[in-house]
Amino acid sequence: MYKFFKRMLDILFSGVVLLICSPIILILAILVKLTSKGPIFFKQVRLGKGGKEFTMLKFRSMIVGAEQKGSGVYSGKNDPRVTKVGRFLRASSLDELPQLINIFLGQMSFIGPRPPLTYHPWKIEEYTEEQLHMFDVRPGITGWAQVNGRKTVEWNKRIELNVWYTRNMSFRLDMKILFMTFFKVLRNEDNVNEEETVQTR
Repeated sequence: MYKFFKRMLDILFSGVVLLICSPIILILAILVKLTSKGPIFFKQVRLGKGGKEFTMLKFRSMIVGAEQKGSGVYSGKNDPRVTKVGRFLRASSLDELPQLINIFLGQMSFIGPRPPLTYHPWKIEEYTEEQLHMFDVRPGITGWAQVNGRKTVEWNKRIELNVWYTRNMSFRLDMKILFMTFFKVLRNEDNVNEEETVQTR
């Protein structure tokens, strides 16, 4: 029952926030376009509910082709691939705003496990039966793993936290995650990869 209620809230709030934030989205889009070469949005294929692939949207915060340069999928402090506007977008988490579109379309939720790449930390075929439960719900902009370490947590532990969330999902837990996320964003905590977070399984 809560899953249905949660989806209704996602549709309602993503639509409302998109309308309210449309001037901000427009301004950020112009800033991204004027300050660095490349598209406004960064589009990346991720794994969603049921392990199905979808295209996740973000404001582009790095130079074009960043994944093929430097440290690849990892971005550390003072990463030269991050643009000037991108640093602000990342620090404020405003680069995530376009994901409201993913939420409205039913590909994501406000709260749920962050959707992993199709090849990182490993391919879908390499997840264990237990780890696959991470894909029992729609992925989110923020989640239980994000408020319990975010980018500093090793992936096996991160997935363990995500699986725990899928088995304990409730309105109360989602509200707790929402408030914890708010304070973490304000303090910009755990938002930098200090080192690679994939260990041998």
